[in-house]
Amino acid sequence: MNIDRIFKKTLSIAIVLVYIVIIAGAVVRMTGSGMGCPDWPKCFGYYIPPTQQQQLTWKPDHNYKKGQVIIKNKELRVVKNNFKSQSNFNKSNWSTYDKHDYAIFNPVHTWVEYINRLATVIFGIPILLLVGLSFSFWKKNKAITLLAIASLLSVAFEAWLGKIVVDTNLLPVKITLHVLFVFFILAFLLALQFIITKKNKSIALTKNIKYLGIIAIVLTLTQVILGTQVRQFIDQQMTAFNYESQSNWLTTPPAIFYIHRSFSILLVLINMIWVYLYKKQTGKLDLMKWVVIFITLEICTGIVLYYLNFPFLSQPLHLLLGSLLFSIQFYAVLQQNHNNKIVIN
Repeated sequence: MNIDRIFKKTLSIAIVLVYIVIIAGAVVRMTGSGMGCPDWPKCFGYYIPPTQQQQLTWKPDHNYKKGQVIIKNKELRVVKNNFKSQSNFNKSNWSTYDKHDYAIFNPVHTWVEYINRLATVIFGIPILLLVGLSFSFWKKNKAITLLAIASLLSVAFEAWLGKIVVDTNLLPVKITLHVLFVFFILAFLLALQFIITKKNKSIALTKNIKYLGIIAIVLTLTQVILGTQVRQFIDQQMTAFNYESQSNWLTTPPAIFYIHRSFSILLVLINMIWVYLYKKQTGKLDLMKWVVIFITLEICTGIVLYYLNFPFLSQPLHLLLGSLLFSIQFYAVLQQNHNNKIVIN
């Protein structure tokens, strides 16, 4: 198998893993597991997280290792240096975790968050391989190497954002950035996919189609940002109702909910005009049919969320469809602007 084929297969795996990471992150939010691991990169001081409260309870005559975490008096305590505990608890061997004051252990939340982190680590493996392989294309096309490196740096930044989200106890602004930046990683990988695909054809399009595609992408990203703000309100409601009484979560929705819902009308309108003009000029839909499909499914899941009171996995599906819509829009824009002769109306 030559380098070209290995690179293409690795890239395909990386793109699939992005969507898995998106789903995993959405499940974390759906289940309220964002603080399931209150420290980073470990989880309660472990590489493989605990499964029982007893593992986080102080014990006499027990060997403790540096960095290990327990919950004592509703606080996270961290072992300063390796030691063996005596019959009484000695504060001098411990430091209080100072990033935040969250000290709750829920095994389900812990493992949901841990699987999310594990998915991100696994995703990083093909990204590293892409960077290494990309240098063989340096003389042929420097953009391949640069995009691969940009993808790696973006993944590293996304991981750092994940740390900040935990350290700030799920600060809403940080969560929004964390979600949004995944779309930039997707963009870099899709641009790589576009470059290495040999079937890219030039199509003479009007200037209006070119700009409508870009506007459609911006509107989608804006809608994602608005959606994360609505999601933040839902998180608060879930906590207030102890993850029960779903019908009450949006009884008194905030203004941002109505903005998010109304903004979808503009999103649909712009996308449908974009699809219509493309079909009118080229006589075919190509990728654009998927814009129609995903935007329709995205609206349907939004309706289901609101009127059927957040059925299981509907929230991750809603975000996944949003990311798929963005992916198709972005790739279509790349195709429509690939060495195109732009016709001005």
